[in-house]
Amino acid sequence: MGLLDSVLGAVSSQVQGGQGLQGLMGMLGNQPQLMQAASSLLGSDGQLGGLQGLIGKFQQGGLGDVVSSWIGKGENLPISAEQLTSVLGNDTLSGLASQFGLNTNDLAGQLSSVLPGIVDKLTPDGQAPAAGLGNGGDLMGMLGGLLKG
Repeated sequence: MGLLDSVLGAVSSQVQGGQGLQGLMGMLGNQPQLMQAASSLLGSDGQLGGLQGLIGKFQQGGLGDVVSSWIGKGENLPISAEQLTSVLGNDTLSGLASQFGLNTNDLAGQLSSVLPGIVDKLTPDGQAPAAGLGNGGDLMGMLGGLLKG
């Protein structure tokens, strides 16, 4: 079983166990552009270099503890739209927003709501996979599979 299969299985079991992912998946299902933007940030072929690049951005921005809480097994610390914009940079968010036909401020607000849960569910063992989470297409497929299930 590959990394993507094991992550998908772990996330699916969370959904079937009723542990709160349905709301997250519902939000992503109603806004496919948001799912694409999140996949672009987390995919190894994305502009940040995947989950490791995202972690690096948060550490550089002084919010390493926030992203670490999403990966770890404890409670996820929240992030505001303003903090996310500060960490990722306005250029990154503007580029994603225009790529997917979204408003930059709306995208920051929506990503700040869903990114902690997505990262949490894609790192079920409490640590970032050394090989990353896969490319954006792989992540879209995983998230899309959850929406159908």
